[in-house]
Amino acid sequence: MTIDTGTNDLLAALDDGVLTLTLNRPDRRNALSRPMLEALANRLAWAETAPEVRVIVLTGAGGAFCAGGDVKAMSEGAGADLGIDAAIHRQRLSQRATSGKLHQMPKPTLAAWTGAAAGAGFAMALACDMRVMAEDAFMTTAFAKVGFAGDYGGTWFLTQLVGPAKAREMYLLSDRVTAAEALALGLTNRVVPTDKLAEETMALARRLADGPPIAYRYIKENLNRAIGGELGDCMDLEVTHHVHAGQTEDHKNAVRAFVEKRAPKFEGR
Repeated sequence: MTIDTGTNDLLAALDDGVLTLTLNRPDRRNALSRPMLEALANRLAWAETAPEVRVIVLTGAGGAFCAGGDVKAMSEGAGADLGIDAAIHRQRLSQRATSGKLHQMPKPTLAAWTGAAAGAGFAMALACDMRVMAEDAFMTTAFAKVGFAGDYGGTWFLTQLVGPAKAREMYLLSDRVTAAEALALGLTNRVVPTDKLAEETMALARRLADGPPIAYRYIKENLNRAIGGELGDCMDLEVTHHVHAGQTEDHKNAVRAFVEKRAPKFEGR
C-alpha cells in the first residue's frame, strides 16, 4: 500500500507490517531537503503508534542512501533567512523527530543501502537498530571535509558503536569506510551482494515484523537505557519488563507453540 507523504522527496509503502521509507532525491544522492525531513518526521510519528506498522525500513533511491545535508543548496543560500537561534531550534526539533525517533521508537528500525551514507545520512543509518549494506556501499562522517562539526546524533551513535578512539578518527579524518570495514567494526549487521539488497533486507524485515511487538518494545527500552545507565537500575527495569512480557498473550501462545513444536504467531497482545 502506497502512503502519501505530501512530497516526492520521501516515498512510503506499507506491506504486511513493513513500512518502507525511501529518501527520494536521486539527482542529489538523496541529500536532505526541508520537505523530506518534515515528511520523514511525520511518517515516523505516525508509525510509532500505528498498530499496522511492525517494523520500519529506511532506504534511498537511485544507488545511494543519503549524502547528508544539501551542500549545493547551502551554497545557494538556502535557510539564510533564519536567525541563528531560530535555525538551531528548528534543527533540534528535526533531529529529535527523525534520527532520535528512529533510535527511540518502540519498534525495530532497519537501514539498508547501496552507495553512500554520508554526514547526516550516516547518522540516520546509525540511529536505526540494524543496518544492511550492499557490497558497494560505504559510509563516511564527511563533516570535516565541508567544515562542519556533525549533527543528527552521529557523534553519539558512533561513539556507542565503536568507542571514542575510533569515533574520533572517523570524525576528524572523514575517510570512507567500506562495507567490509563497517562489518569488521560492528557498524553494519549484514553485507550482501548489491543485486540481493532488496531481497535480503525484506527477509530480515519480515523476520522482525513476525516477531513479538510488545517484547520488542521492552527490549528496545532496556537496551537504550543500558547505554550509560547504572547496572542496578537497568536490572530492575529488565525484570519489570520481563514479568510484564510474561503476562502477554504473545508469550503464552509462544510457550504453547514451543511445547507443540510449531512456529509461534505474535499478534501484539
